[in-house]
Amino acid sequence: MSHFNIAKKVFWVLGAGILLGTTFSCNKQLDKAPTNQSSDENNWKTFDDVRAGLIGMYGLTRAAIADNNGHWLWGELRNGDFTSYNRPDLRAIISGNLTAGYPVIESVSNWRRFYAAINACNLFIENSAKALQDTRYTELNNRVDVAQARVIRAFLYFYMVRIWGDVPLITQSHEGSFREVARTSQERVLGFAQSEIAEAAPALPYSYGNDDPAMPGTVYYTSNNTFWRNTIFNKVSAYAVLAHITAWQGNYLETVAYTNFVLNNYQRIGVNYLSIDQLTGATGVFNNRGEGLTSNAQMLAFAFQSDRGEATVDGHIEQLTLAQPLVSKLRPDMYITKDSLASMFAPSGGFDMRFGLDTVGLNQGLPTLYRAKYITNYSDQIPIFSKIKAINGGVVSQNDFKVFTSAILFTRLEEITLLKAEALAALGSNNTEAYSLLNTIRSLRGLSTLSASGNSNLLDEIFKERRRELAGEGWRWYDLVRYNKIKRNDPAFNKLISEGGIYWPVAAEVMSRNSLIVQNPYWQD
Repeated sequence: MSHFNIAKKVFWVLGAGILLGTTFSCNKQLDKAPTNQSSDENNWKTFDDVRAGLIGMYGLTRAAIADNNGHWLWGELRNGDFTSYNRPDLRAIISGNLTAGYPVIESVSNWRRFYAAINACNLFIENSAKALQDTRYTELNNRVDVAQARVIRAFLYFYMVRIWGDVPLITQSHEGSFREVARTSQERVLGFAQSEIAEAAPALPYSYGNDDPAMPGTVYYTSNNTFWRNTIFNKVSAYAVLAHITAWQGNYLETVAYTNFVLNNYQRIGVNYLSIDQLTGATGVFNNRGEGLTSNAQMLAFAFQSDRGEATVDGHIEQLTLAQPLVSKLRPDMYITKDSLASMFAPSGGFDMRFGLDTVGLNQGLPTLYRAKYITNYSDQIPIFSKIKAINGGVVSQNDFKVFTSAILFTRLEEITLLKAEALAALGSNNTEAYSLLNTIRSLRGLSTLSASGNSNLLDEIFKERRRELAGEGWRWYDLVRYNKIKRNDPAFNKLISEGGIYWPVAAEVMSRNSLIVQNPYWQD
């Protein structure tokens, strides 16, 4: 089958999911609406049918986290470092007013797109083996594909639990069934997600189309490793998700084990630590698949590749953060204030390459200079957060239609390194190694090393470094939750945790279509 015909099949998979997810809401089990795909025999007969289904799962997953820039609205804004002067809906999220009547808030409170993607995974798991009648499709190929589907589904459930807490756990497609399903405890959902990845990950290769022992051969679905790298789950990225599931559960012993696997094997998938230019450059790690770098760089990301017609307006932080002179927009929708920048990058030893003021020049009465890797136009009243700036074509747009190609980067090597340091510090079992991991990242960014003899608070320093290094990547809120679950020294945040206020309310549309869905108690009238 030609790439054109495969593309048409993928378009059908994605289009059906998005259309039904948007118009009717995604799943009859959840909100009394049609399912997003058909499991008809005709859709699972050939090698090409399964390839289309595989790509469709990833496309629907990307749509779920990118829609309305949800990845940043959920993970970056609440109690975070960004503020907004012209978007009352963003200000409502920042202040924690998640029941404010704004369309964007109602939209990102709705889990329908996640269940469209989950249903696609369920259908794939149940039906892909039917294509074994096509001699081009092998049992090994199917085993690897089903392992990916299981990992994607588990990742989606983990992602949802961080947002809503308890969510319905659905592991079978129920096309044509209108059965309603209640919410499942988050403990059970996370347990399912962890066991699914633990069982599926060993079947995954480190790389595809690269003669990996788990998937021999120089092509995967007729394409080589260059085509597939940084686009689909591999063994290392699957274990990275396991590390985060266990950290969210507070099972830090397991987090150490899973991060150990990642840190012992990351070179097998071609990633490495990033220089400041690789992190912030227009052709760096956030651009497409990080292909401007000598290494793959992206451990787990969801790319919008311009060469495959995937550049979009929505689903990129640049839509919210960039403005003149980088794009024609006069002011950004959100930005980090100078006070917040001063708090984030308060002098902590060394010369922080990401952002900092030239205090030496200031003390000598010279014009104040600043390091601009994260920030553009610091002298303006509203500085531009420009750490991520993958503009399609690499030039300033001269109209209001701005297209970007940045990937949604879920995790990278620096993030996993800091996660292991967090786990060790929380356990108090090996502070020497925790300091070493923290210092690995600090040294990369020009900061001096820390040690226990310096009377620094190790856990605080790790989370401060996560705040700096991962700014704009969708981690801030989740980091605050984990930090406060460990420290328990903030009465207001303790109240949020104990009363379930750390989770988002469920959209009214979801509850109106499924009588078994009950609102999170914290958000009940």
